[in-house]
Amino acid sequence: MAAPAQARGKKKPQKYQGQPLLKGRDRHLVSRFSYGVTPALASQVRAAGGARAWWERQLTPTAVPDAWADQLPTWWPSLSQSPQDMWAADKMGMMRAFGVCQDYQRYVLLRRIYSNRQVLELMTEFWENHLNIPLNGEPSYLFRRSYGETIRSNAFGRYEDILFSAITHPAMLVYLDNANSTAEHPNENLGRELLELHTVGLGNYTEDDVKESARILTGWRVDTQQGNRTPTWNASYIPGDHSLGPVRVMAFTDPNGDADGRDLTRRYVSYLAHHPMTARRIATKLVLKFVRDDASAALVARLAQVYLANDTAIVPVLRALVASPEFARAAGTKVRDATEEVVAVWRTLGAQVRRPTGPASAANTILWQTDSLGLMPFMWPRPDGAPLVNDPWCTPSRMIASFDLHHSMAGGWWPTASQGVVYRALKSWVPQKTLRLDQLVDHLCQQLLHQHATPVLVKAACTAVGYDADEAIDRRHPVRLYGISTLLTTILDSPEFFQR
Repeated sequence: MAAPAQARGKKKPQKYQGQPLLKGRDRHLVSRFSYGVTPALASQVRAAGGARAWWERQLTPTAVPDAWADQLPTWWPSLSQSPQDMWAADKMGMMRAFGVCQDYQRYVLLRRIYSNRQVLELMTEFWENHLNIPLNGEPSYLFRRSYGETIRSNAFGRYEDILFSAITHPAMLVYLDNANSTAEHPNENLGRELLELHTVGLGNYTEDDVKESARILTGWRVDTQQGNRTPTWNASYIPGDHSLGPVRVMAFTDPNGDADGRDLTRRYVSYLAHHPMTARRIATKLVLKFVRDDASAALVARLAQVYLANDTAIVPVLRALVASPEFARAAGTKVRDATEEVVAVWRTLGAQVRRPTGPASAANTILWQTDSLGLMPFMWPRPDGAPLVNDPWCTPSRMIASFDLHHSMAGGWWPTASQGVVYRALKSWVPQKTLRLDQLVDHLCQQLLHQHATPVLVKAACTAVGYDADEAIDRRHPVRLYGISTLLTTILDSPEFFQR
């Protein structure tokens, strides 16, 4: 690379005339509701008739073909195994629990990168985080993929249905100890988190409410390991284990005289899902995820009203959020978290992954990239879910790890092609035989950031390769031969790439 040239005076960088860019509100909408705007995604948006039309179509996932993402479970055999087979394999030493957990994490990462149903993947992530079950090797892992697919299938439905399917799922029953909760010995964990985290929130219920909540949920069982007995891991409802007698949780009361308490659970969940404090909680979390950290009280109140007026249906709430002036003004206010960063790098670089053939395959090692940045999917250790605000992801260690990720992938150094990943040829990033360096930088910004390069970014890129902005880059120029990965890395390192 040549030594830096002498400054030739300040001149406005020249732009590159590439494909039309999504602008303003269109770009903002697609950026917030995808894992990264790519040229391919922008083409889909234009073909759909604009960002809002694309977004509306995304709300009906069956209308969006997604065959490639749908075949991903075949890449990891553990994803198709029954809980009983996974447990038996684990006990025989053929499969470790963490290996099964990691296979599900890899599957979800690749869905987020390659799925055409970007809004569905984001909303599935949102609900799996809100109704968090950590993948920490505990026995709930046996049901974790089934739990995730249950969430995905309900992600655009009513919160009442999402909540009921989540808290009665074997994964949740095992994770929060309701699997062995009986009338004689009610376990309070699920009953408490249902109130504290999933619905009305801390401070809006009493300890007596927790006890009564636990009683309502008795009877939902999973046959887990007890002593030396071999478990079947079958999920069932056992009326004999249900605690009978009148119950009261806040304003919810019921005589609770039926030994089969499943309908009682449904009525109780409906009460909680329709509670005004739950409405505010869900509205607040949607604003934190998709709008900004300092959630507008007025916007939260409006979204909560829409939620209640539509019987806890989520799509009307999302429509109201997207149509709000607060959302329109929120561009550039959200930062990608550690997992979103890895997904966005793969998407924007256009890296194509191949079916894994061993532990070192790129489809497997992608998980360690998220670990190095600070958070693998579903590894937040508490039931409250990972933070939705910016501050935890704006640390020096996160930035250093991100810079390392950008450098490794921009140059195709790790994972490598031999590990089953196909990168774009570096020469393919140069759009014509000869062009100015500032035009090349602008073109790369359009490809990676879906926006024109700022003067600051042009200056940084030119400094990185050691040439002035008006340097002519032809086929034999050192920048074209050796410097493209440096330019790509510089753009990925920019503040603009860290924003959602």
